[in-house]
Amino acid sequence: MSRFMIAAPSSGAGKTTVTLAVMRLLQRAQIGFQPAKSGPDYIDPGFHSVAAGKASVNLDAWAMPADLIHSLAGSGGLVVEAAMGLFDGAGKAGQGSAADLAHILKIPVLLVLDAAKTAHSIAALVAGFRDFDPRVTVAGVILNRVGSPRHLDMLMQALARQNIKIFGHLMRSEAFALPERHLGLVQAGEIDQLDTWIDHVAAALHPSLDLEALTQLSGPACAPQITLPAPPAQHIAIAADRAFAFCYPHQLKSWRDAGAQLSFFSPLADEPAPETAQYIFLPGGYPELHAGQLASAAGFKASLARHAAIGTPIYGECGGYMVLGKGLIDAKGIRHEMLGLLPLETSFQQRKLHLGYRQLTPLSHHFNAPVMAHEFHYASTLKADGPALFAAKDADHADLGEMGLHLGRTCGSFAHIIASH
Repeated sequence: MSRFMIAAPSSGAGKTTVTLAVMRLLQRAQIGFQPAKSGPDYIDPGFHSVAAGKASVNLDAWAMPADLIHSLAGSGGLVVEAAMGLFDGAGKAGQGSAADLAHILKIPVLLVLDAAKTAHSIAALVAGFRDFDPRVTVAGVILNRVGSPRHLDMLMQALARQNIKIFGHLMRSEAFALPERHLGLVQAGEIDQLDTWIDHVAAALHPSLDLEALTQLSGPACAPQITLPAPPAQHIAIAADRAFAFCYPHQLKSWRDAGAQLSFFSPLADEPAPETAQYIFLPGGYPELHAGQLASAAGFKASLARHAAIGTPIYGECGGYMVLGKGLIDAKGIRHEMLGLLPLETSFQQRKLHLGYRQLTPLSHHFNAPVMAHEFHYASTLKADGPALFAAKDADHADLGEMGLHLGRTCGSFAHIIASH
């Protein structure tokens, strides 16, 4: 039973590329494991699911209690992709880092190293990460972007002097790059021949990967039984397409496990929300890239208006929140008419980054407990007239003021909710 984390000293080292190759090779070897991502990332889990042939989960050491993390991680094999650098966390104290998650799960860490611009100095870097936090076990490294056989030999000799195990390596190749967008990698479903690309990277890693040593990496498995919160309704309708793609798998699983019926509809295909829905969820995504199509989706818009009129609870977060508003201005300055269910106007014409964890205290009856969430978007709020949904604080407990809106039984905010506390 193999349980480990794939991390790196910083972003951009190639964690995702290496993780996908390792997951594919484990899958081919019929070694069972649960794929997972540290932190609130929506994009990488989609790639994991393709590479592993199994749905990935988010494990968040900042937002989730330890019992929930253990429950989602399961008691079998586990491969976790870290976020950012191994010790990079939230706020001034760096809480909720991948290292914190590795400590909670008691699993060893493999460091992916970008070797493109270093040689012997790499040993000092790895020794520093290995010795920095005694709670975390750095089991070894996978070298990425190695320039040549001679370069590889230098790296191997330097690391051997520090008794650092090399689990495998990838040579430098432009063919291993993935396309990106302003929120990170594009979604897995948007990349043609993704399976072929993963196979290509896996084939490049396979000759050097010490698969036997990899399967020996492990940690204690603990999957406690947790009390599931009651779902918001027995029939939940969820918008699902390229404009509404950001749902946390653990959230949907929690609703299903608690007995709710989930149905999905595509606003981009002008599909209406089911008439029998008792709760409607508009997740985040990229509505700004499809604003014209959403504005002309008459069937979708009419169905949401009918549900709002009869009092069906409707909740939107981030992209879904913007669509609930009156208008959305795209990057070209063109205003598109949205649902008009909240007194909200948003714009992408002048981008401004909003990023970070959020501690949210409900200001209305729509939520009955504080929630931990994450905000990541470039939209600006031009107008938000109405009662706020939450009082917000950041990861350092600094007051951020009020957040979101609610009107009748419709509500939303820019925050992606991860867990209740």
